[in-house]
Amino acid sequence: MSETRDSETTALTAVCHVRAPLLLEPIDEQIETLQACESEGAIDELLLRSWPQEVALSDESPYQEVIDTYERFAQWADDRSVSVQPPFRERSTTSQVTGKTRDRLVTPLLCLEVYADDELVGVFPHTDERTEETYTTDEAIATLRTGEVPEPLGSIAREDTRASAANTCPDCGGTLVDGQGLFACSDCGWIGTITETGRYEPQPAELTNERDPSPVATR
Repeated sequence: MSETRDSETTALTAVCHVRAPLLLEPIDEQIETLQACESEGAIDELLLRSWPQEVALSDESPYQEVIDTYERFAQWADDRSVSVQPPFRERSTTSQVTGKTRDRLVTPLLCLEVYADDELVGVFPHTDERTEETYTTDEAIATLRTGEVPEPLGSIAREDTRASAANTCPDCGGTLVDGQGLFACSDCGWIGTITETGRYEPQPAELTNERDPSPVATR
């Protein structure tokens, strides 16, 4: 569950979120290993972030950054059909004084996110609920130590990418015609392709000029 990176072109950043006590002496073994990864050049940058054991899930929470981080992790997991619950856990508490019930987020002792350049490529640990397999932080850190990028469980669905792109021209909003992977607009003549994330990109001008007549036939 790893892939080799091109160290000359890809900057690898590891962001380690831990509960505050783990940043104190003695330093946790996992953090020591991550620091060794940085000093040995296996990763380009290590960032350490601390968070409390639990935070209130509300707009008034003083730890809104923690909530935003959790939501970003959950979205990443949803995109790959995996789960970050656990290690994150939501629970409700009721005050014996006021009787009010509050939702709270319990954070893991340690959670790791890995970036290749600016792209989030992994959140660890996470679990594939279909296979009940978990990719742990220990496994991810061990992979980073070898100079490779840990490859998460699950995958981003590709089969619905084209259908979700709305088939509208990014220039004029007209209808795009799919000519075996090359999209063209019958209204303004825009020609381009679609990326794996569903975004349309224009065809380079020098390639467009070579295509004559236009791949779109007006009926």
